[in-house]
Amino acid sequence: MGIKRHIPNLITLLNLFSGSLAVIFAVKGNLVLAAIFVAAGIFFDFFDGLAARLLDVKSEVGLQLDSLADVVTSGVVPGIVMYQLLTKALPADGGLGTDWNSSVFDFQLKPFALLGLLIVLASAYRLAKFNVDDRQTDSFIGLPTPANALLILSLPLILTYQPGPFISGLLLNEWFLLILTVLSCFLLNAELPLFALKFSDWGFKENKLRYFFILSCILLIVFLKFIAIPVIILLYVGLSLFTQRANT
Repeated sequence: MGIKRHIPNLITLLNLFSGSLAVIFAVKGNLVLAAIFVAAGIFFDFFDGLAARLLDVKSEVGLQLDSLADVVTSGVVPGIVMYQLLTKALPADGGLGTDWNSSVFDFQLKPFALLGLLIVLASAYRLAKFNVDDRQTDSFIGLPTPANALLILSLPLILTYQPGPFISGLLLNEWFLLILTVLSCFLLNAELPLFALKFSDWGFKENKLRYFFILSCILLIVFLKFIAIPVIILLYVGLSLFTQRANT
């Protein structure tokens, strides 16, 4: 029993470790590797909760540790990635691209790009609310931070593996990135009820929405590849809102 109760927390720590590596790569500008380690962290984030339920070893420490790991993997990393994308999108000098420079502390940054870090703040606030909100046991209120992280981390993957004049022009437009940042922060903390992918049983009638969503995700990924990720997030939000309206 002593070892068993630590297994979910060890998996959560693997999430935190993956997120920490992703931070290093994001700061260094290797956004593809950052995305890979965020995906690994989200994988561990899914299985720590599953392990806790299967082993029946849920604990308050595990709940808090899970959120602390998610702040790094699904909060800090997407914020840094958005900062890097905004920095890349801004003009070399003048206007919004004006730099802050310091010869004393040896740094150079574009203040407008710091707006990307709003994602970090919104993610931390969303996770804090989740820990004290008893309405989110079987569903979510607001976009989960892992889903938001996948949305943001999909951008460098699309730019790297599916580039094109229109796609690159859109994803490296500072105003598009700013609007996406604001939308991301809103969706994280909005009072939007979203369905969860937790199965209490495998019956089709009770889970037809989940089965439809999973099948749609597979088809979208096959045909759209990395572009499928933002489409899937939009589909997730849209299906949740449609279902809520249909049930009222």
